[in-house]
Amino acid sequence: MVATNVKAETMSLMDKRSALEAEMNAIITRLSQPGAPGHSGNLLDSEGFPRSDIDIPVVRAERRRLAELRNDHNEITEKINQNIQILHSARLGNRSSPFKNSGNDDGSDTQTSSTIDTVASMPSQIVLLRHSPNSMDVDVLVSRPFAMVDEIADASPAVEDGLQLGDQILKFGNVEAGDNLLQRLSSEAQSNVGCAVPVVIMRQGTVINLTVTPRTWQGRGLLGYACFLYHFVFCC
Repeated sequence: MVATNVKAETMSLMDKRSALEAEMNAIITRLSQPGAPGHSGNLLDSEGFPRSDIDIPVVRAERRRLAELRNDHNEITEKINQNIQILHSARLGNRSSPFKNSGNDDGSDTQTSSTIDTVASMPSQIVLLRHSPNSMDVDVLVSRPFAMVDEIADASPAVEDGLQLGDQILKFGNVEAGDNLLQRLSSEAQSNVGCAVPVVIMRQGTVINLTVTPRTWQGRGLLGYACFLYHFVFCC
């Protein structure tokens, strides 16, 4: 019963997170339109006066709302990860139980065992629970993105290689969630100039594998995009 309740709560949280992501993507798109100031661009002109080409109160409201949504997204993602750990622990407990489960003659459940082995072998940022009749399974890839693309330049390497606004980055080359992300991301890009770098992203709830190639171009950086690293903004 506990596992069933946790699964139901987890699925509900995933729906809420998807709704947050949709609203965040919409705001990012509006802030990134041609001539718009983006999520952190200057609202003053070159002479220090408020820009007359944008609606400053609206931009400020959009930025505040985006910050609120990001905080809510982080909290929900953390709760989802906690629930997945609860489900995982419960399944490990069931596997070690002396009572037989439906499945093989020796009391083991091949599908459950396979799924647990898959989960145990994966990094902590990505947990895969397959769908089955077991109430503790979740048919979804639950991940912990460490960054989200919220600005991207036209004709940049990032655009040409397939990145889009709102993409959540799960892995960039050898970089996953953890400490010193700024230094690790910068080093990963600079050490792979001209080389394809595998990137794992989540786009509207779907995990996608891409490759991007850091390279010089007419704009700034090696890829031409900026992403939000929870507490920082990283430009590459």
